[in-house]
Amino acid sequence: MTYETLLVAREESFAVVTLHRPPANAINDTLMRELDAVLGAFESDAAVRALILTGSGERIFCAGADLGSAFSGADVEGFIRFGNRVLRRIERYPKPVIAAINGHALGGGCEIAMACHFRLLKETARMGQTESNLGIIPGFGGTQRLPRLIGRTRALEFLLLGTQIPAQECLALGLVNRLTPEGRTLEEAKALARQLARRPPIATRLIIAAVDEGLDAPIERAVDIETRAFLETLRTEDAAEGIQAFFAKREPEFKGR
Repeated sequence: MTYETLLVAREESFAVVTLHRPPANAINDTLMRELDAVLGAFESDAAVRALILTGSGERIFCAGADLGSAFSGADVEGFIRFGNRVLRRIERYPKPVIAAINGHALGGGCEIAMACHFRLLKETARMGQTESNLGIIPGFGGTQRLPRLIGRTRALEFLLLGTQIPAQECLALGLVNRLTPEGRTLEEAKALARQLARRPPIATRLIIAAVDEGLDAPIERAVDIETRAFLETLRTEDAAEGIQAFFAKREPEFKGR
């Protein structure tokens, strides 16, 4: 399938999805709808075990909403609510989604990155919820995910001041998993995707679901969520393979069954 705002490529056991609206890879309704379609296409594809989300070019991952179109249509509320559904889909996606942040991720770009399970950030790039500089606030979950990831105190500071956070500080705050050298972000994301593709798919899916569902639940319910997921994995062929491989001192071959 051909997309207007995305470049999509399958490589080995993962897929690379590139936001492609140069020069800033700005978000509009078409981009969000195409991103949702791509997520749907790969969710049921057993051969694809991880996704990488990156930006076209080397300077900007995504600079946020296209101010010339995103907020000028007749149904701005519909655009915002649909975008939030897409980001929640990423957050709850049954396969790991890696943000290869190869340039600045600001506004909605930061929000897309925060919805991903892994964030690899170019060491010269910045991230931030800069919407308050325009007299508005984040609309794709920035006021909710940023404090969940780095804590209320610093998140409020950055949100209220519209700060662009340098890469080293993003790492220190736990906003990203690691920093990457110039020109290496996508390659390091691919290396991580290969590593994740060798992991047991059912266990991976259930870990993502248990963390997402249980993190904000009372501890009794959260532990019950984990117990149910554990028992589900224990009944899989992958569990038998993993245990047999452990005793045989060999690498397991997980089939997702």
